[in-house]
Amino acid sequence: MTRAAAATVFSPELLASRYGSRPVKVALRAAEVLSKIGAFGLKVFLDEQRGQSAAAVRRARAVELRTILTRLGPTFVKIGQGLSTRPDLCPPEYLEELSELQDSLPTFPDEEAFACIERELGFPLDSIYSSMSPSPIAAASLGQVYKARLKYSGKLVAVKVQRPGIEDIIGLDFYLLRGLGFLINKYVDFISSDVVALMDEFARRVYQELNYVQEGQNARRFKKLYADKQDVLVPDIFWDYTSAKVLTMEWIEGVKLNQQAAIEKQGLKVLDLVNIGIQCSLRQLLEYGYFHADPHPGNILATPEGKLAFLDFGMMSETPEDARVAIIGHVVHMVNRDYEAMARDYYALDFLESDVDVSPIVPALKNFFDDALNSTVSELNFKTIVDGLGAVLYQYPFNVPAYYALILRSLTVLEGLALYADPNFKVLAASYPYFAKRLLTDPNPYLRDALIELLFKDGKFRWNRLENLLVQGSQDREFAAKDALQPVLKLLLGPDGEELRVLVVKEAVRVTEAITFGTLLDSYNAAPEFLKPLISSGNPAGPFKISDAEREQMIELRDRVFRIWGLLRSSDGFDPTILQPIVQVLQEPEARVLGSRVAGGVTQRLAARLLQQLLRTPPAPGSP
Repeated sequence: MTRAAAATVFSPELLASRYGSRPVKVALRAAEVLSKIGAFGLKVFLDEQRGQSAAAVRRARAVELRTILTRLGPTFVKIGQGLSTRPDLCPPEYLEELSELQDSLPTFPDEEAFACIERELGFPLDSIYSSMSPSPIAAASLGQVYKARLKYSGKLVAVKVQRPGIEDIIGLDFYLLRGLGFLINKYVDFISSDVVALMDEFARRVYQELNYVQEGQNARRFKKLYADKQDVLVPDIFWDYTSAKVLTMEWIEGVKLNQQAAIEKQGLKVLDLVNIGIQCSLRQLLEYGYFHADPHPGNILATPEGKLAFLDFGMMSETPEDARVAIIGHVVHMVNRDYEAMARDYYALDFLESDVDVSPIVPALKNFFDDALNSTVSELNFKTIVDGLGAVLYQYPFNVPAYYALILRSLTVLEGLALYADPNFKVLAASYPYFAKRLLTDPNPYLRDALIELLFKDGKFRWNRLENLLVQGSQDREFAAKDALQPVLKLLLGPDGEELRVLVVKEAVRVTEAITFGTLLDSYNAAPEFLKPLISSGNPAGPFKISDAEREQMIELRDRVFRIWGLLRSSDGFDPTILQPIVQVLQEPEARVLGSRVAGGVTQRLAARLLQQLLRTPPAPGSP
């Protein structure tokens, strides 16, 4: 790892010492940047003054901005890519255009690339690689890639070489941008954020991408966390042939995920691969928190074996642990249309300072989601939600954290790839199995409370939601029936579970009554015809004095409970010992008290039913 010492680390002090004494160079670059950005800004200002704010005008300006940033070079391409994930800063038209930014630039001379390899690795090129492609197979803003074969092992590898002088280009740009940030902080009152701090954070990320040893370490960590799944492939790093400016990794044969025809020619389906990507991304974002922050089509390949290969680990990010569970809770609140809770989630997600009043945000969320949720949540297009939330974020004092912006970008890219193959694909529907599994089995108190909130809405137990969660959760490969609902059961019998116990007692009485009634009704229906009048006292409606609506509700409840039990029994790895934890907790004093309350409630309910039957007016003789 000693070669990593050559990597440049972002330092404001170093930039000041390097470019503070070169005023001519700084002035020329500043003039180039300001002339292009200034001319664009003037056009936008005149559009506003003339009242030309139609979507078509904004779209044209967004296209123009994308072109300008591309021509200004790698720093500004990176800025544009960053802005494309910031709905709190940019209107929707700009988000869409900037998301199309491609950081491809002209290649630099091969002789310079080969000289860089020899200088960085300390050996002649032909002593390391037995062969190498004469020209790069891919080029981007920070470097270019060659295909080679290692001399000592014969293995095919990809060799990534950093663009010469890139540190000076990026360093000069960030020196200028920091100076601009100081001016904005001092003279622009309506921007409350510390612009210099934002620039410094962005610069650190870009400089990390310049350190190829760090990228190799990122790949190793990513492989350890996620490549345990049979469908995910992460290339190995060859550390003996890697330095701060040269990265040698395993060559992966594959097709870019947006090349549908080529993928199908291999007998693969794009949607299957996208589903693998979504499940892996959900584990990245919400389970371990360490995720690939730049999953564009060029960085994800479909291998001939049907695996999904991740490449380019220069830009990685992490989701804070509190935010991971808050995101899942946010989805639950969206399903429940609890917009006040959704607004409060933005504190936990670090979107808002704790002193910001969320009450004005609630109506905006309600207006958008009431319309969007006319269909079920799983039918929603993820981009529709992102655009709608983006409009809300743009109007209120939100500060979208970098991790969340990158999450949106990651899932939006995956959904965009899927839509090429199937215009009706919904990334939220594909995400449901993972969310269901986490809600049913995760012991985290926040997720446990979110599950209870989802199942017990308005004091009533939603059996249909439990059934749906089990159906969806069972589709996740890691779902274990024995773990389902255990966190809720522990709370139920714990010192803080009194409120839940009241609800459970009420529901247990209903279920017991429904099963008892259903069993009796089935027995009556199975009885010989000549016995039925005797059992029903001549009542043609049957032996029970109950309305048709109530009869249907109880039968539906009984059948749904039986279906849920059937789902648990049919789950992979089902074992009757699933009941063992329940038996154990039922032996505790709190459980015995709970059982007596249920038994008392059932007895009272059945006694009331019996009295109702005894007091029923018998039918008049000869009546139909």
